[in-house]
Amino acid sequence: MGDVLLALSIPVLVFGGGIYAACDCWWRRRHPAPPSPYTHRAARLAEQEMLLLAEGVVDDAYATLGPLYDAPAAPCPAGPPAGLSSRSPRADATPDRAPSRPAAARRR
Repeated sequence: MGDVLLALSIPVLVFGGGIYAACDCWWRRRHPAPPSPYTHRAARLAEQEMLLLAEGVVDDAYATLGPLYDAPAAPCPAGPPAGLSSRSPRADATPDRAPSRPAAARRR
C-alpha cells in the first residue's frame, strides 16, 4: 500500500504545482505591482548622465575642429592650380546638379 501512495503522490504534486502556478499568474495579472519610483529615478539619472557625456563629446569636437569651420576661406591670389584651365568643360562631363552616367564596365 505504501508503494501505491508513493506512486500516486508524484502526479498529485505535479498537478498541485500547476494549479498553484495558474492561480499565481491569475492573481498577478489582476493585481499588478505599482511601478517602482527608484526605477524611474534611475532612468532619469542615466539619461542626464548620457546627455552630459554627449555634450562633452560635442564640446571637445568643436574645440578641436572649430577653427577649421570658423576661418573664412581666403581666395588664392595665384589663380587656379596648374592642372586646371579656364577653357570649356569636356564633352563627356555632365552639367551641375545632374546625375552622372555610370562608368563603362572594365574587363580584366
